[in-house]
Amino acid sequence: MKRLTWILTLHLFSVSVQSQYYTESLPYDPEEEKVTNLHFFLHEFLSGSNATVAMIAQANITSSDNNSSVPFSTIFALDDILKIGPEDNSEVIGNAQGLGILIADTNTTNLLWYWDFGFITGKFNGSSISMLARNPTTITVRELSVVGGRGKFRMAKGFAQLKDYSSNDTTIIAELNVTVIHY
Repeated sequence: MKRLTWILTLHLFSVSVQSQYYTESLPYDPEEEKVTNLHFFLHEFLSGSNATVAMIAQANITSSDNNSSVPFSTIFALDDILKIGPEDNSEVIGNAQGLGILIADTNTTNLLWYWDFGFITGKFNGSSISMLARNPTTITVRELSVVGGRGKFRMAKGFAQLKDYSSNDTTIIAELNVTVIHY
């Protein structure tokens, strides 16, 4: 019995030494890039019971040298609503969740935004587009970079043009034209 155990042990060691890693290599076959153009409206509510923006943190700055009503380096969480049109009763197609950082100086107010535009209806249901960009509020049409996505927009790149459609003290409605290159 000892001899049989010894032979089996030697045999197992020889099998593991002779084993090799196996992988199957396939030729690279790139998928064709698709270009999708989207047009929708972002509805942002700054206050009230349905606010979509919340201040997370604010720098402890005693100076008020900037012209902004919100202090430099304020950080916001966002959960804005995406709709087909600018009207209140327009169909909801998703939401834009992310973070914003206020960067204000004596001349301008800029925002640094990270947004994930998640779609909940239609052929892009379950997909999202990620954007990261500086958003200078004094420019009429701003350009945002598409830096990724998921679902149908996996590995997305592209850009969005954002234009304020209307705004007041409590609500901002922005129009977006987005060009997405994806696989």
